[in-house]
Amino acid sequence: MDWTNVLFLSTWLYLASGAPQVGQTPGKEIKIISQTNDILPDGGYEWSYETENGIKAQETGTLKKSKDPENGDAVVAQGSYSYTDPEGNQISITYVADDEGGFQPQGAHLPTPPPIPPNIQRALDWIASQPSTTERAGRRK
Repeated sequence: MDWTNVLFLSTWLYLASGAPQVGQTPGKEIKIISQTNDILPDGGYEWSYETENGIKAQETGTLKKSKDPENGDAVVAQGSYSYTDPEGNQISITYVADDEGGFQPQGAHLPTPPPIPPNIQRALDWIASQPSTTERAGRRK
């Protein structure tokens, strides 16, 4: 089984077993009303599905050269999923996943950090402008 199939299957199983849906009866089978799954000639893939209780998910993935030659090619995926939570709120997530930034979700319901206070930002900017310890050590020789 290749990497794209493993990624597809694990993502699909995770999403399919997701949060309980409003009005879901225990033991009731939820039908998939549409589904696609394509492996592309360039090594990429596309999949999507929708269930009768309103869960929707889709993802596309492409291969790209990794910056680390030991790792070879890396999969860059982007997609989205949505469902209704137990309180009746529509939850929607879009995401990008790659070897540089990992899984990067975005959604209106996700918490966001407060802004960095100006004094702290100035200190961080100053630290970033200083030479690294390796550069300083090289000047002592």
